Amino acid sequence: MKIKKGDNVIVISGKQKGTTGPVTKVFVEDMKVIVTGVNKVKKHVKPSKEQPEGGILEFEKPIKLGNIMLVCESCKKPVKVAIRRENGKKLRICKKCEAVIK
Repeated sequence: MKIKKGDNVIVISGKQKGTTGPVTKVFVEDMKVIVTGVNKVKKHVKPSKEQPEGGILEFEKPIKLGNIMLVCESCKKPVKVAIRRENGKKLRICKKCEAVIK
C-alpha cells in the first residue's frame, strides 16, 4: 500500500471531490482509509449505558483507495507514487518531480 497514516491526500471522485486532508487511519485488508474532514456521516443513537442521552453522532467513514490521490509535498499536486529501493530500504517517489515522499 502506497498511502500511509499522516499523508496528505485529495479526493478525486465522489461528492466530496477536490477536498484534501490528512489520513487518520488505514485499513489494509479492505483497501480503505479514513481522511479527516471527508465522508462525514451522522448516526442517530438511542440512549444506552455508553450514551445515556442518545442523540446524533457525527463521524468519518472510510473511503476507498481508488478515490484518493497522494499530494506531493514538493510540487503540491496530486501524484502517482513509485517505489524504489536504495541501500536496502523502500522509498516512495513522486512520479512528477522525482522527490522522495516521507
